[in-house]
Parts: sequence; C-alpha cells; structure tokens
Amino acid sequence: MSVKKIAAAIVAAFAFVSVTSSAYAASAGEIDAGVNATLDKFFHKIPGARELADKSIGILVFPSVVKAGMGIGGEYGEGALRVRGGTVSYYNTVSASVGFQLGVQERSVIIMFMTEQALSQFRKTAGWKVGVDGSVAIVTIGAGGSIDTNKITSPVVGFILDPKGLMYNLTLEGSKISRISR
Repeated sequence: MSVKKIAAAIVAAFAFVSVTSSAYAASAGEIDAGVNATLDKFFHKIPGARELADKSIGILVFPSVVKAGMGIGGEYGEGALRVRGGTVSYYNTVSASVGFQLGVQERSVIIMFMTEQALSQFRKTAGWKVGVDGSVAIVTIGAGGSIDTNKITSPVVGFILDPKGLMYNLTLEGSKISRISR
C-alpha cells in the first residue's frame, strides 16, 4: 500500500471517529459514573488491583473505548483522571488502524501513574501519545489470577478489559490521549 493510501486511510479513520464521538459526547456525570463502575468491576474481579491503585499517584479510566472498522478503523473513548480518589480532569483517547477489520468492539482501559514524574509529564503534554510521549506497560495477571504489586516497577501501567475480564496481548501503542472540557 502506498504512503498516500495509508495517509488517506488514517485521515478517514480519524474523521469517522471524530464524527461518531461528537454525536455521543458524554457529560461529566456520565463519565464519572462509568469510571466508578469500571473501577468497582476491576477491583472486584482482579485480586491485588485495589492495592496497586492505592499505590498509584493517579488513575486514568476510560470506561468505554469503542473500536469500529471496515478495512480501516478507529477507536474513541472518554474518561477521567483521578488523583487521590477525585476527578481532576477529563480526557479522550483516539487511534486509527489500517488492515483487516470488520465490526465493532468495546473495551475499558485503566492507566495507572505510579510516580509523580510520570503523572506530571502526562498532565503537561497536550495530546499525549502512547509509545511516543510515554510508555504504558500492559499488566498481565500472574498465578492465581492476581496482580503481584511488588513486581510492578514501570512508572505507567495499563489494563485492558473486555466484558469478560482482563484482556491479554493487546497494546495501547499509537493511542492519543487529549484533555477535553466537561
């Protein structure tokens, strides 16, 4: 595929995501309710999740990230950044993809900032890009289905959940996270 075709596909995917996301923008109350429900589910289903959250400096939660595509695709979600248990700002996540894909998928994304420096860098970067402005280590579950909080050393860790639970072998690379007003 030529560079022009790839660029056109990416632009089309972003246009798709932008049009669909603006039509369904959530209110601050709706986002906060979704964040609460997502964290409750996460803490209930994954042993060690609450302990890790308690060690974090900030938690960014996207309760619903929808990916849709037919050849080219895009994904969009809105969420909130919590610091010391309270919402401090709202964000969206956007990404585009090219390749075989058909249909719609939904997932939740939780990103924990484990150091003040990592959180500060995230908050001062407009349009923070995963893999460019910062890495997110996707956490997998250890033996017994729990998180070993003593083995997590990355400054930013992430979890991807589908309706059944924690998802494996996925990445957030290429996602752009930007502050939004609510």
